[in-house]
Amino acid sequence: MILAKKPDIDRFLAQPGSDIRAVLLYGKDRAVVRERADLVAAKSTQNPDDPFDVAVLTESDLSNDSARLVDELAALSLMGGRRLVRLKLTGEKGPVDKAAADALKQHVDGLLNGEAMLLIEAGPLAKDSALRKAAEQAKTGAVVIPCYEDDTGDVARLVRDLLSKDRVGLSADALDLVVARLPRERGVVRQEIERLVLFLGPGSGVSATPADLAPFLGVEPEASLSDAAADAFGGRLGAAQAGLRRAFAEGENGPAAVRAISFYMGRLRRVLTLHKSGAGLQEAAKSSGIFWKQEREFLRQARAWSLDQLADLQPDLLNADRACKQTGSPDTLIAERLALTIAGRARRLGL
Repeated sequence: MILAKKPDIDRFLAQPGSDIRAVLLYGKDRAVVRERADLVAAKSTQNPDDPFDVAVLTESDLSNDSARLVDELAALSLMGGRRLVRLKLTGEKGPVDKAAADALKQHVDGLLNGEAMLLIEAGPLAKDSALRKAAEQAKTGAVVIPCYEDDTGDVARLVRDLLSKDRVGLSADALDLVVARLPRERGVVRQEIERLVLFLGPGSGVSATPADLAPFLGVEPEASLSDAAADAFGGRLGAAQAGLRRAFAEGENGPAAVRAISFYMGRLRRVLTLHKSGAGLQEAAKSSGIFWKQEREFLRQARAWSLDQLADLQPDLLNADRACKQTGSPDTLIAERLALTIAGRARRLGL
């Protein structure tokens, strides 16, 4: 059974069910994988840290002894409770992947200790992974939970939930501002929110506004560079130039501007690549972490640019980056010229 929708995942994590013998969690965001695995472990045994009833294996354990996982799943609990066997994988090595798949098949088929729970944490698994296939094709007793990077809505909910536990909050505008600057990796998000809680004062009951957050967020010249890059790819010559000059006045330089333009082009390329693979443009934008307030303009640009046209720009970016780093070069002027070149091409595309 594959659980991909958040409500279904949340219901399962709240009550995994005694008929489930194996759970596979995999995905790029290892923090989400680990967090969900901890919830399953807590529901599967009274003490997830009990060395007598819990076995924790790693990739190296299976590399050294491919039968180790089967042996642990066949062992009976010393204390009479449910046994938990937790396997933590860091990659997708062929022999280890196959050994884990074989053990999972035997376990869900009832050939090993029926009172044991197999909990597997893995990074991204390709469709041809033997382990992923074994878990997905199991008719009963196994659950597969792919863990994708959080989208904007998930991050916003996580921020609200974590802040509310310490009785602090953010206004709607402040929440948008914080979410826009956070990455999509959950472990990093939690660390940043812990910093924000300390800044606001745990238990203070404050609901901060954007103005309240200014000392915490500080000056972010990168925001001006990002805006300038968006304006350049949107065909707004004057706005792109003004944004760059504002960033330069805030302390940024030419190489940083070229990097911002390159990063923005990379996001456009990612969205167009996903779209070419069959995803809708809006779906591709969301999966690429495009902030919802910027989505409309970004999609307008994505409809005008093509992968070939972006590829044609790559030499210009490389040349600008190289020129900016030469001793005595007018790096800010080089970055401005690059932005204006891109804006000119965008206008010719009808933007």
